[in-house]
Amino acid sequence: MENLRCSNCGLCCEETMMELSIADVKRLEAKGFSIEEFTVLNDNVTQLKNVDGHCFFYNHSDKNCRIYEDRPLGCQIYPVVYLINEGMIVDELCPIGKTILKQELMEKGKMLDNLLKKIDTENENGQVFSNCSVFKKPMYSHKLTKR
Repeated sequence: MENLRCSNCGLCCEETMMELSIADVKRLEAKGFSIEEFTVLNDNVTQLKNVDGHCFFYNHSDKNCRIYEDRPLGCQIYPVVYLINEGMIVDELCPIGKTILKQELMEKGKMLDNLLKKIDTENENGQVFSNCSVFKKPMYSHKLTKR
């Protein structure tokens, strides 16, 4: 999935709380990154690590993602996000958010719903990443909030 409309503003990479699936982690490990480099465990949910206020993979000088072609599925789906009590919405923080049509919102919303369910199932089933704690409880909070 390509997002040819990225403005390279970097706002979505600031203080990210992007949750990662096992597939995301394995894909990035296959690219030569160690899980300790790019992940953090937050309430038993594996998320992208922030360094100096931005995602580990954000290139400050070029204002782009170092792994854009291999970025996590949640990053590919962005600017569609899930907000508790609101559901799937287009993140108003994103400058290109206004270009997302209703059909794309629905398609990406379904993809995001499937991704979040997959992450919950992985956590619920106690699946582990190397060097990470075992996930023992389902996570349904998905703490994305408006800024």
